[in-house]
Amino acid sequence: MAAPPVVDLPIGDERLAQDVAAGLASVEKLLRSSVESKDAFVTEASRHLIEAGGKRFRTMMVLLAAQFGDPTAPGVVPGAVVIELTHLATLYHDDVMDEAPVRRGSPSANARWDNTVAILTGDYLFAQASELLSDLGPEAIKAQAQTFSRLVRGQIRETVGPGPDEDPIAHYIDVLADKTGSLIATSGQFGGMLSGAPAEVVGRLTSACEAIGVAWQLGDDLLDVASSAGESGKTPGTDLREGVHTLPVLYALESSTNARLRELIAGPVAEEDVAEALELLRADPAMARATAELDSWVGRARAELHRLPDIPARDAFLALCDYVVARSG
Repeated sequence: MAAPPVVDLPIGDERLAQDVAAGLASVEKLLRSSVESKDAFVTEASRHLIEAGGKRFRTMMVLLAAQFGDPTAPGVVPGAVVIELTHLATLYHDDVMDEAPVRRGSPSANARWDNTVAILTGDYLFAQASELLSDLGPEAIKAQAQTFSRLVRGQIRETVGPGPDEDPIAHYIDVLADKTGSLIATSGQFGGMLSGAPAEVVGRLTSACEAIGVAWQLGDDLLDVASSAGESGKTPGTDLREGVHTLPVLYALESSTNARLRELIAGPVAEEDVAEALELLRADPAMARATAELDSWVGRARAELHRLPDIPARDAFLALCDYVVARSG
């Protein structure tokens, strides 16, 4: 069964809605078949996160971007599957590094089996993505290689942290651009490129999608502080409990006049202090600064999108920008 789109994004154009729905179904079918193996266990482990669901955000970006060329071009669906397999592979590896017990409401692969199985399954998905990619041409192969390099670089930089002379906020934004923005950028690039859209259009789609990706992650940062229990799909204050310095926390550590807040968020926040930390952070100017940064990235995306041909897919991308702002509160 096809997975739902990333958001409840109303597509006013009936033909576009039908095209996207058909594309999602085709991607889902190829996604599942691409990880089949003669070994039943390999198939089971590889399908673990596919079966767990997911919103296929990057698939949606590929399919919308393909509307600027020929959305029925033969490389579009395989290109979307390459993107989705790459994303899924990173999740298997992320859960090992984070020691995460749950992913998408189900036990993570490392929790269900062990770290070795999770790592090797992620590697297998990368390999399957490469096999599909080999039929899409040297330009797509190069783009994917550059993206993979950025994904790994972002993870390394996040793990190591900013250098002694590096601005922590600039470092954090760079990490988001590499870890989250890069693959979403390539989603737009693949959709445009593999559908035969003009090079200028592909470039604008790539830039717009990267900005949307960074803004989406910044929205998650804000939601972790501002949302009520259950509203965002995770418990508010999760990042605070884990000692993850997201953008609002970094701004507060840099310039908040509230000494108690800075004390609480300097490291992992004890469970008994989470409610207080959330209350103080919600009231701090750091939240407004983080919101302004999100708005800036959405503005970059809109600027690129407004220079694209005026077709229903452009309206859908612009509606997604509106959604990114609205969901952050």
